[in-house]
Amino acid sequence: MELFFILIGATLINNYVLVQFLGMCPFFGVSKKTETALGMGLSVMFVMTLASAITFLFYVYVLKPLKIEYLQTVSFILIIASIVQFIEVFMKKMFKVLYSMLGVYLPLITVNCAIFGVTLINIQKKYSLENYSFLESIVNSIGAGAGFTLAMLLLAGIREKYDNNPDVPEVFKGFPLALFSAGLMSIAFMGFMGLI
Repeated sequence: MELFFILIGATLINNYVLVQFLGMCPFFGVSKKTETALGMGLSVMFVMTLASAITFLFYVYVLKPLKIEYLQTVSFILIIASIVQFIEVFMKKMFKVLYSMLGVYLPLITVNCAIFGVTLINIQKKYSLENYSFLESIVNSIGAGAGFTLAMLLLAGIREKYDNNPDVPEVFKGFPLALFSAGLMSIAFMGFMGLI
């Protein structure tokens, strides 16, 4: 039951995009079409989960015993960059259409602050009162990735609807309307605060 609460909490209540405002660059950049939003969201979820697992183990079994915890930022970024490079090569060979649709945003996963933030939060919760285990960290990462994907799909659906609407004033088309829509979505997601 605890794992379910962590999953729901990371997906809806503490949504890393709409509540904690992490990962805004791909959130706005790739949310023009639902196909690319889904591809980016699933890629981020996969990288986030894999990176959290590897960084958790690396911190607990390498950095902590050697008392070099101060290297966590550098080591976590290197781990995330390596995973993204692997995924980029894999997608280029296996999913060429999705790879070309994501374009420049795929390498941006490397510096996506949502992924880095989740890996750091999992470690901080490991050594706090909440005391996340390895499994709880993985579930938190899956929930965070699902929340990221959900937010991307919702914004992409809204943007597609507005782009095809001739009644939208010219001054609001594009990024201003996306920013306004994201703000309203953020307010709506804050309504989940009392859920658990």
